Amino acid sequence: MSGNYDLVIVGGGISGASLLYTTAKFTDIDSIALIEKESEIAAINTHRSNNSQTLHFGDIETNYTLEKAEEVKEGAELLAGYLENYDSDREMHAKRSKMVLGVGDEEVASLEERYHEEGFGDLYPKLRPIGRDEIAEIEPNVVAGRDSDTEMLALQTPDGYVVDYGMTARSFVEQATEEPGVDVHTGTEVTDITPTVDGYTIETDDGRFDSDATVVAAGSHSLQMAKELGYGQDKVLLPVAGSFFLADDFLNGKVYTLQMKKLPFAAVHGDADVHDPSVTRFGPTAKLVPTLERGRLSTVGDFLDVFGLNAAAFLSYANILSDRILLPYVLRNLVYDLPEIGRRQFLPQVQKVVPNAELDDIERAEGYGGVRPQIVDTSEKSLDMGEAKIVGDDVIFNITPSPGASTCLKNAMRDTHTLLDFLEGEYEFDESAFRADTIDNFPRDDRDTESATSDAIPVMTD
Repeated sequence: MSGNYDLVIVGGGISGASLLYTTAKFTDIDSIALIEKESEIAAINTHRSNNSQTLHFGDIETNYTLEKAEEVKEGAELLAGYLENYDSDREMHAKRSKMVLGVGDEEVASLEERYHEEGFGDLYPKLRPIGRDEIAEIEPNVVAGRDSDTEMLALQTPDGYVVDYGMTARSFVEQATEEPGVDVHTGTEVTDITPTVDGYTIETDDGRFDSDATVVAAGSHSLQMAKELGYGQDKVLLPVAGSFFLADDFLNGKVYTLQMKKLPFAAVHGDADVHDPSVTRFGPTAKLVPTLERGRLSTVGDFLDVFGLNAAAFLSYANILSDRILLPYVLRNLVYDLPEIGRRQFLPQVQKVVPNAELDDIERAEGYGGVRPQIVDTSEKSLDMGEAKIVGDDVIFNITPSPGASTCLKNAMRDTHTLLDFLEGEYEFDESAFRADTIDNFPRDDRDTESATSDAIPVMTD
């Protein structure tokens, strides 16, 4: 198998699939190929069992600043609009209540300040503060068994999108392949990428592909390929594997706890599974692993390639993991994976959400959880919590969008503009049609509509 293409996308997860959809449907690029090493699309981190199934808007994620929330909000609305447009039967997603829960005077005060003084109430018109009685109406198990004298407050919204990102990625690919000039090659592993005068030659185990522009959207492997081409030499990965615990029918929607300060990882939350609301998932945990894919020892060597085994990488790890808050957190999360002991240690995290939960109510979810690469800047010896993207000569490496799959379409929109620059103005991007297919279908109330109108970004075309 071989071919010549204007654009080749490496990686068939949600990132690569969303870019394929965007470029195939809303540009006039003549020929596009997507190459995926697995036998099916969205088989690794995008698979529904390997992520939190959350569409992050920034409204209940208390580690977000208002500025970060504004950035994430548009990205989430793009994807939510796509789901509203193409998934009226709710096969790819469910829509349920979600809330961030504050318990005790300090947490309640923090949420009140966030909503009123910091501006989150204005940014999210559907978000509202609710007290104990309303919390109990929506999520009875969150209140039952809790001391009646303890202060409680939640910021709640009905816009709790629970998403099967694997099905969504496959939907993107289905939409894209309806267009002429689009080829999808699964079961095809990239073995080498070489720059040429006109672009890149991509060698695979099933033939050679030549492209004018290339996007590598292969998760943790993206940095590995970038380094092989001389990019990202000051970056290494801190791979974090997230696991979950399961319980029966505890929650109706999604309940977050407040983020621990200084921790880059998501706060523990509980939510009903996207396809089976009788199953409640609690997590994620955050265990450091020396692999690029969960449960695949064959990727240990790939991790070592990215790590580099040099002094700068070791010093960066040492600096990050010596933090007096982060180190105990990392060690505690290692314990969660131990048989029986881990379940006992994780129970108090579950009880933050559901006080009456008992040990027999939860079990570790075998086979759940993927690897989320955290970027380490070896020049600063610190975690880089921003979007992990490297732009080179006619090539883009997407290591992980921020935050995860929620901003996949916004990331794809930006990359499309960059790709058209690579292709020197030969093609155009119909961003108006792209927005009509996605964000224009996002349901708003009156205040939200006014805000969207006043804050609208001018449509750009190339």
